Amino acid sequence: MRNWLRKNPQVRTIRVAASDVNGQARGKRVPARFADKVLDGGTRFPLSVLNLDIWGEDIDDSPLVFEAGDADGVLWPTGRGFVPMPWLEAPSALLPLWMFRETGEPYEGDPRHALNAVVERYKARGLTPVVAMELEFFLIDDSTRNLQVPASPRSGKRRKAGEILSIRLIDQFDRFFTDLYDACEAMDIPADTVISEAGLGQFEMNLMHCDDALRAADDAWLFKMLVKGLARRHGFAASFMAKPYPDYSGSGMHTHFSVLDERGNNVFDDGGPRGTDMLHHAIAGCLNGMYDSTLLFAPHWNSYDRLVPEAHAPTGIAWAYENRTAAIRVPSGSPAARRIEHRVAGGDVNPYLTLAAILGAALTGIEDGKAPPDPVKGNAYALDLPQIPGDWATAISAFETSKIMPRIFHEELIRNLVLTKKQERHYMDELTDAERVEIYLDTV
Repeated sequence: MRNWLRKNPQVRTIRVAASDVNGQARGKRVPARFADKVLDGGTRFPLSVLNLDIWGEDIDDSPLVFEAGDADGVLWPTGRGFVPMPWLEAPSALLPLWMFRETGEPYEGDPRHALNAVVERYKARGLTPVVAMELEFFLIDDSTRNLQVPASPRSGKRRKAGEILSIRLIDQFDRFFTDLYDACEAMDIPADTVISEAGLGQFEMNLMHCDDALRAADDAWLFKMLVKGLARRHGFAASFMAKPYPDYSGSGMHTHFSVLDERGNNVFDDGGPRGTDMLHHAIAGCLNGMYDSTLLFAPHWNSYDRLVPEAHAPTGIAWAYENRTAAIRVPSGSPAARRIEHRVAGGDVNPYLTLAAILGAALTGIEDGKAPPDPVKGNAYALDLPQIPGDWATAISAFETSKIMPRIFHEELIRNLVLTKKQERHYMDELTDAERVEIYLDTV
């Protein structure tokens, strides 16, 4: 890490930051010449900083604040090292951190530690998840109260329609996407294909598969930060909010995963299209945990505007082979690449908690050895299926009272997230739709 700074003397300031429960980067700005202090001794934030609401406010009734004296945790580098911040004008670098207690034990309310705990349970069984994420986002002109697609930097025109897989639309924003790919390379984010999606000014970027789930979540967290910051440098906004436009599809974060054994074999591959029993056990776990973990896939008020029938987001709890209307899709293709695609999460999620929920639920299915119901066929929206929670209050209650979530998450994180979402819901209830959109546009 020190070598990186020595090789990049133009970097005069660094940011040291960790993810809070909402996926917001919380941290400090430090002159680069004092970086050794952080590397050698860590840095300190209150434990409560990882448990702020979407406005960045303390949780009123959190035991982390006054009841506990708002005690500090100690934050250490995650191992990612320094990452350039190409969206800023001055050369700067980010040092990702995660939080520990004074005793050196991981702080259970840290979202990255929540994912790490799940990964360690896979390792104990000799298993390694392999993960890839697809992140959808909107480019938006928010210079007026009426959100609209930005004018094309090439033609000056605004295309007021969704254009699925349009090369023309991508090329209209060629400079932005060229800068985005260059920035991803500088930040070592494995950006692959970009396509235009069904929404107004909506795009999707695929991140390459990775056999380190923590690294995959890091990449998604950093990518969201990068896209939003870089768009502002280009004169418009980028947003991962679930549903900025009521008449167009919302943004998702689809997660693909397979699992390797100690010899590097895909345990979902049976040499044919069906997949192994372990694949089916993992699917059963994902389905069984889906209702209770919806709060992690749809964590905000606006999230539930996306989860409506026939809007390219799942509403029924079901799985299928090669069927994008189902919540769980098993893609076709080479048996060696047999995997699960989990399609419920919106683009507005915390990648660490979402991936922990998905992998954790799959692991409970593997542990329990239960078979899933039969795969559905045809239009899943038209079938009589158990439904994903359709509103925020129901999802909060399901997560809080779940018997499954304590098998995946520590009680501290469950408590903190529930308190956070109850507070956010209370204050969001007092706002107009336009005020809610204004809050979510830049934050999530």
